[in-house]
Amino acid sequence: MIDKDLRLICHENYIEFTRGYYESASFGLSYPGKFNDFHSPDNVPTSKIGNIEQGARVIVGQAKLACQLVQDGKFRKLVSIGGGLHHAKPNFGEGFCLYNDVAFCARYLLEEYKLERILILDTDAHAGNGTYQYFQEDPRVLFIDLHQDPLTIYPSTGFASEIGSGQGKGFSINIPLPPFAMYDSYKLAFESIVEPVVHQFKPQIIIRNGGSDPHFEDSLANLCLTVEGFRSIGEKVSSLAEICDGKAIDMITSGYNMSVLPHCWLAMISGLAGFNLKIAEPVPLPDEMKGNKSLAETKQVIKEVKRYLKDYWKCLQ
Repeated sequence: MIDKDLRLICHENYIEFTRGYYESASFGLSYPGKFNDFHSPDNVPTSKIGNIEQGARVIVGQAKLACQLVQDGKFRKLVSIGGGLHHAKPNFGEGFCLYNDVAFCARYLLEEYKLERILILDTDAHAGNGTYQYFQEDPRVLFIDLHQDPLTIYPSTGFASEIGSGQGKGFSINIPLPPFAMYDSYKLAFESIVEPVVHQFKPQIIIRNGGSDPHFEDSLANLCLTVEGFRSIGEKVSSLAEICDGKAIDMITSGYNMSVLPHCWLAMISGLAGFNLKIAEPVPLPDEMKGNKSLAETKQVIKEVKRYLKDYWKCLQ
């Protein structure tokens, strides 16, 4: 991935510093400049530095290729493994993210293929604060983000009141789910908000990102999806993609429990692709998951989201 492509989503000085810093770090060398001016502390490399920055470029390159393969008619659905680095911003990297391939994907489709309506659906447990910043003023991109309540998790953004600004007001939809929300909560969010808004918006392509961190055994979140819940999300994305001739780019990343991650990823991909695979839950369900105690709270969240958005979407009035 060359600098010209990265300039579609990043400031020049950010690209220069990021490339130089991580290249120097891989050789154990220091690099001039203040790291905190360009990255948060969680992006400081500690061990196994390797080619971090080059790897981030490869991820963006995957996004570019995915766009080309779908828009040129080679495939209708593409899965970009390792993509979805949704915390990175134009001039600041954070949350283990250097370059935002989700933002690149949308920007590239807007610029190169002149698309006018793109849906970004973020199902990561953490809010996509970087992606939100890119498109909060752009009505061509509908950004819908389902994540854990930002009062309880990084990056402490993604409240229902964050609906975009300027011409993009109403085209950012944050659905902050309560801790321990199970699939019933996700199902309610999809049926009450996601599906009606997407049908009204009529996207020309869907970009989804997120991995296994909403699983109930993940160590960095407190949501309660099961493997079957991930399959259902994939199925819902596939169904929504019928609006846009089946076109969908899936950027699957994140997840901090390696014993459940491959099962969740495979389930989500199977749901998206329509594969009839039996994928067992890798760990026993805890007793507290036998009743969805967060569903009532989720209903209140849905009401709040609708209150902020009803003036922008007839389907939510």
